[in-house]
Amino acid sequence: MSLALTAYGVAATLPVSENPTADFSDTPWWVALIKAVGIFVYLLVSTLLVIWFERRVIGRMQQRPGPNRNGPFGLLQTLADGMKSMLKEDITPANAEKLIYTLAPLIAATMAFVSFAIIPVGGTVSMFGHETPLQVTDVPVAVLLVLAVASVGVYGIILAGWSSGSTYPLLGGLRSTAQVISYEIAMGLSLVAIFLYSGSMSTSAIVSAQSSLWYILPAFFSFAVYVITMVGETNRLPFDLAEGEGELTGGFHTEYSSMRFAMFFLGEYVNMFTVSALATTLFLGGWQAPPFISAINDNMFGGGWWGLLWFTAKLWLFMFLFVWLRGSLPRVRYDQFMRFGWKFLIPITLAWVVAVAFIRGAQLGFLGDSKLTFAGRELSVATVVIVSIVAVIALAAAWIWDDKRAARAAAEDVTPPEEIDPFGDGYPVPPLPGQRLNEPTRSGHQLAASREPVLTTAGTSSTSTAVKEEDHG
Repeated sequence: MSLALTAYGVAATLPVSENPTADFSDTPWWVALIKAVGIFVYLLVSTLLVIWFERRVIGRMQQRPGPNRNGPFGLLQTLADGMKSMLKEDITPANAEKLIYTLAPLIAATMAFVSFAIIPVGGTVSMFGHETPLQVTDVPVAVLLVLAVASVGVYGIILAGWSSGSTYPLLGGLRSTAQVISYEIAMGLSLVAIFLYSGSMSTSAIVSAQSSLWYILPAFFSFAVYVITMVGETNRLPFDLAEGEGELTGGFHTEYSSMRFAMFFLGEYVNMFTVSALATTLFLGGWQAPPFISAINDNMFGGGWWGLLWFTAKLWLFMFLFVWLRGSLPRVRYDQFMRFGWKFLIPITLAWVVAVAFIRGAQLGFLGDSKLTFAGRELSVATVVIVSIVAVIALAAAWIWDDKRAARAAAEDVTPPEEIDPFGDGYPVPPLPGQRLNEPTRSGHQLAASREPVLTTAGTSSTSTAVKEEDHG
């Protein structure tokens, strides 16, 4: 089977992927239900552990112990915090839209669980006499399903900010929505290279295609972009701008308490597991064993229930990355973060996708019967690779030059005066670096004198006498 591709003078014949997808022919509905419940329990237990893990690791990084009271090594601290959330008073603002206010955290929490249904967490195993893959379901466009469900999860954030009837949650919801939508574009573009290499959008087929080579090597740039965008997608430090305590007092969930707040908390951590599982599936071979272990005996340590072990180990590598970033990096500025997404990540990822398309077409044309032609000329693999790399570097250099040019222009436009009047605008203004204070004007002296306290003595000031009469009256 082959797929003909012709665009902008480029002609190539690309073979359709022959990697097998998961076989669910021997999976009755009740086995699928058991797997769904198992995934739900797996995510809940993992969330309890990762909250404890995050607090312990950051405690070590900050030279403090972290939770160590409830249970051995403090393992039951997260469970105690959950019970506390259940017993706290659930307060609803008077101006809130009651139905939407309650529905928003449910949307944010449930969408993260739905995305995990198409992730293969292991190979084919035997369950109650049936041979079934450790995956709830799979579709030909499974990766697009994850992106679609993540987009629906944004509704929970924006509805929470709007329905609270308060200013700060509304601003936090708008900020978070703009952030998530912006970085979803770069995330989706970074996955196009995986589709080109595997020839499929099915998660099980992508895992099968990485049996000999993990895609983190040929698609290294896509992996770097995906890691950046998955941190921005989950509103985690250094990109937790939707919950900036300094300017938004908590963001879109400021007015939430008790279990409604706990639902947002749960949804954030489950979403971390979802994006990490997708990165494991697309770039690190999914549930397959590492190459040095699979080379020894792939049947003994690489398939069946062993796949769940390798998948979990890779998953927790990304969770450690989340924790490490939170304990190491400060929060970035919002305008810089959005400019980085729109003016750098999206253009350079587009250039990378075009480069991968040319490289992949040249490889298939060189290895197969067809040839990659451009404007009537046959192109070699080396030529396409060199041209693609130069194009990506040129785009990055142009972005850096444009950024520096804008910074120089801004510095030239804003030139503070050398002398300022501290009382010129009616209130004291401190000088900027390089400025000096001139003599205050007469109005400035009068304004300063008028701001002196009036209540000087109890018997001589008419103002104080009036105040006393009001107090006793």
